[in-house]
Amino acid sequence: MTDERLRRWRLVLGGGEADGTGCALAGADAGMDGALAALYGGGGDSGGERSGGLGASAPRVARWLGDIRSYFPSTVVQVMQKDAVERLNLTRLLLEPEMLEAVEPDVHLVGTLLSLNRVMPEKARESARALVARVVADLERRLNQRTKAAVTGALDRAARTNRPRRVADIDWNRTIRANLHNYLPERGTVVPSRLVGYGRRQRAVQREVVLCIDQSGSMAASVVYSSVFGAVLASMRSLRTSLVVFDTSVVDLTEELHDPVELLFGTQLGGGTDINRAIAYCQGLITRPTDSIFVLISDLYEGGVRQEMLRRVAQMTAAGIQVIVLLALSDEGAPFYDHDNAAALAALGVPAFACTPDAFPGLMAAAIERRDIGVWAERELGIAAT
Repeated sequence: MTDERLRRWRLVLGGGEADGTGCALAGADAGMDGALAALYGGGGDSGGERSGGLGASAPRVARWLGDIRSYFPSTVVQVMQKDAVERLNLTRLLLEPEMLEAVEPDVHLVGTLLSLNRVMPEKARESARALVARVVADLERRLNQRTKAAVTGALDRAARTNRPRRVADIDWNRTIRANLHNYLPERGTVVPSRLVGYGRRQRAVQREVVLCIDQSGSMAASVVYSSVFGAVLASMRSLRTSLVVFDTSVVDLTEELHDPVELLFGTQLGGGTDINRAIAYCQGLITRPTDSIFVLISDLYEGGVRQEMLRRVAQMTAAGIQVIVLLALSDEGAPFYDHDNAAALAALGVPAFACTPDAFPGLMAAAIERRDIGVWAERELGIAAT
């Protein structure tokens, strides 16, 4: 085995007499090994019992955070930060400004900070807000253009006209279907007497979008992404966007959509869940059912009245509202969710599935065009919607 392979195995195994590599580490490798051992255990080259830990000192943890940022790429740093919070119970230390200035900002860290929002001391609030703003700005840069392009294109395609101005505006599939009675078998062609085309984008509101977001602890990443998407959609004049968050109570944060950072600090992660109450409130926001899209983002663990919740969803679909249920809006796949409620919704024609942030613009485009969302999810996400 080469020295490089021994070195890598030594870093993986964590040292001690039992690792069998006989490889000693020095310099940056020793520092990397110490950073890993502090989080995941390992006795280093000195052998003995596995030990480690970051203690309860904010300065010490801040130094450790600086170390891992120098040894590992940002994607690995984010994983290690998340593990440190969960394994070593560093949640309260995140309230220290020194800690907040040392961490690598990411969606999971924002979720943790939002869950501590109500107990955060004033001296840490400014640092926390700056960190959240950095993550939000990065997400907006990543998602803004793609979302607007997908939604604008879908609105243009959804608008129909019988007088398309350009050949590029003709919807050939619909035009052929509308003129099948003009088929000439001897020529093997259809002679169109009526053209069907895509309409020009209008400045008036064409769709109402209501995002209804579960604030339970497992939905933290979904809350962050939903807030950013809500702000992007709200900036489009062709949409009237509302954003509602809920636990056992319901909070309408639509007025904060112009500032997603302020919006996020208006959420309160954790607590119970009353989906029925949230849906009831959102029903009152919809004024044009056949032009409305209702997106419920929840793990579907209902603490309210289940049958009433299902009845309200059935009412919405019967009224022509496009209802979509996302078990998560994150990169992590579907969380634990209530399979019985998901199956009951599927029986009503409302599929439930997890969606990645990168796929969400395409989902909104499909909803605007009133395509079959279950078919879209299977084709675009490679999953069979529940």
